[in-house]
Amino acid sequence: MISQSYDPQNLGDLIDRRQDPHKLAVIDLGGEEPRDVTYAALDAAADGVARALLARGLVRGERVAILSANRSEYLAAYFGIMRAGLVAVPVNFKFPRGTIDFILKDCGARLVFCDPARRDDCPADLPVVCFGAHGSESFEAFLDPGPFEVVVPQQGEPAMFLYTSGSTGTPKGVVLSHQSHLWVVKARLAGQDFSGHRFLVAAPLYHMNALALAKLACAAHATMILLPQFTASAYIEAIGRYRATWLTAVPPMMAMMLREHDLLAHTDLSSVKLVRMGSAPVSASLMDGIRALLPNAVVTNAYGTTEGGPVVFGPHPKGLKQPYTSVGYPHPEVQVRLVDGEGHDAVEGALEMKSPAVMLGYHNRPDLPTPITADGFYRTGDVFRRDENGFYTFVGRTDDMFVSGGENIFPGDVERMLERHPDVAQAAVVPVDDEIKGQKPVAFVIPRAGSTPDPEDIKRFALANAPAYQHPRFVWFVDKLPLASTNKIDRGALHRDAEARLAEGRKGG
Repeated sequence: MISQSYDPQNLGDLIDRRQDPHKLAVIDLGGEEPRDVTYAALDAAADGVARALLARGLVRGERVAILSANRSEYLAAYFGIMRAGLVAVPVNFKFPRGTIDFILKDCGARLVFCDPARRDDCPADLPVVCFGAHGSESFEAFLDPGPFEVVVPQQGEPAMFLYTSGSTGTPKGVVLSHQSHLWVVKARLAGQDFSGHRFLVAAPLYHMNALALAKLACAAHATMILLPQFTASAYIEAIGRYRATWLTAVPPMMAMMLREHDLLAHTDLSSVKLVRMGSAPVSASLMDGIRALLPNAVVTNAYGTTEGGPVVFGPHPKGLKQPYTSVGYPHPEVQVRLVDGEGHDAVEGALEMKSPAVMLGYHNRPDLPTPITADGFYRTGDVFRRDENGFYTFVGRTDDMFVSGGENIFPGDVERMLERHPDVAQAAVVPVDDEIKGQKPVAFVIPRAGSTPDPEDIKRFALANAPAYQHPRFVWFVDKLPLASTNKIDRGALHRDAEARLAEGRKGG
């Protein structure tokens, strides 16, 4: 952990050099063979990146992009960029090439780090450094070995831009300062010693979820097991082979893992001590499945946003047990409030939050109204419900909500209800157009292994367990649900699928 006397000022400078330099920082599973990277090697590579960037003439505040799957060089580049006083811009490599090109232009990138699979997605007019390549563009040829004096940033100086997924429009560059995410790291450590943990990182490092965990692991002087990308089988195998103790994932990743019955039956998962989920709602059935699979682990449901950071909620100050699907009680250094449609305080409403982690703003987007209120609260666009003990539960996105016959429907509410059905492993609900109701809910359902549920039975269950307007008018069984680039459910793809199924049904009828 960061000791009391070690107080980094630069977000790229999280490695405490007084700790054991020979300890494994990263078990890198991103190449043809696993690679062990020590803290000394990671630290030296980050210094080499910082020296090389400045030697190329880049100046403080300029942006440098990273377009790559997870690997140890990614972290070295990320830390090195910030050490040099430059701004790191991790880019979602699953975006179409046109969107990648837009982001690189929008942020004003001066150079791009990439891996071989993404080399052709880099614009011809930008210098490129390619991880794993050979020759003049290689990472090894780029490095300028030697010590580096880390730049001390000013208050509010940007450390990184994280671009939102852009599912509802042009991606937005979220500007985050050094101080904001140093606070995140320190708040999460908060006097605890995580140095003995092995953190499994499989979510993409361009996403807040994985990036925050990687920084926590480095600050804790722990070991990170780094997968290039998530697949359920690789995730399970990495837990067993490398004795992972700490897992973090979005709920669809865990749901996919639970369906690997044969592999799970032959893999020892007893090393897992903590599971932290976030970025999407968690059903009680999924929590039950994870707890049954990982009986030695503490399973927590967390919440965070790119704009507001990953520290919002935590344990109850009186030690009360957190309900399964709750994200917890407000962190003592975070202010939260729920606002109804008329702007009044409510027990269910849109979350507004204020903490040291809140973004500086959106880069180069004067066209957007600020989501920051006059008193400094970030409007999240996420709807929550607060119970009598002060625990908060995620209900859904305000922009996912739809109206059916005058009733507001949040897909997450309906999904959690459907997943209580004994034959339902996972459900996703989207709206389709309806001449009478305006919109109506339909559901895609993954059945539990060995079950053959009937659509009408699912509808009857919904009518018996929720208001009638919430029940899905059509239920389609599928083997898997489409995932967006952040490993969340791709609701846009499901909506298109639903409309196509209905159109085909009308044609057939």
